[in-house]
Amino acid sequence: MKCPACGGTLSELKVGDLTVDVCRGGCGGIWFDEFELGHVDDQDEAAGESLLDIETDPLVKVDTKSHRRCPQCPEIVMQRHFYGPKRRVEIDECGKCGGIWLDAGELAAIRAEYKNQAEREQAVHDYAVDVLRDALARPALSARAGERKHLPVGSILRLLWRKR
Repeated sequence: MKCPACGGTLSELKVGDLTVDVCRGGCGGIWFDEFELGHVDDQDEAAGESLLDIETDPLVKVDTKSHRRCPQCPEIVMQRHFYGPKRRVEIDECGKCGGIWLDAGELAAIRAEYKNQAEREQAVHDYAVDVLRDALARPALSARAGERKHLPVGSILRLLWRKR
């Protein structure tokens, strides 16, 4: 497969039970097939350690803002979005095959966000609470401004939410 960041050739690397594709000797990026990143994204997952020091070529420059094509589905331009609720690391994900591309250093940044899975789950919970609270508050603000009436479901959910 071709590297979506620098155009080099990706080579397979076995880490634990996974086989990922890396741009060794190029930009140092890593390609994960669907669901593979979840096996190495925590600090306590030993398999991910070997992926933190992929050999790079210092002369290879990568435009981290350019849109990238999926190495597995070359006709697809990957979507860029944040990985995790802290919104610190942007990743590239294929909407067709679900694969994820990480530029050099992004795996280390992802692994550094949380000490363990429990901490990650708490952050997801806190983020969901904030999003739902904001979403439930918007209809009330809109109704006060006279924009339009909303179904009473929002009021019921707000009431139940406060009782937690």
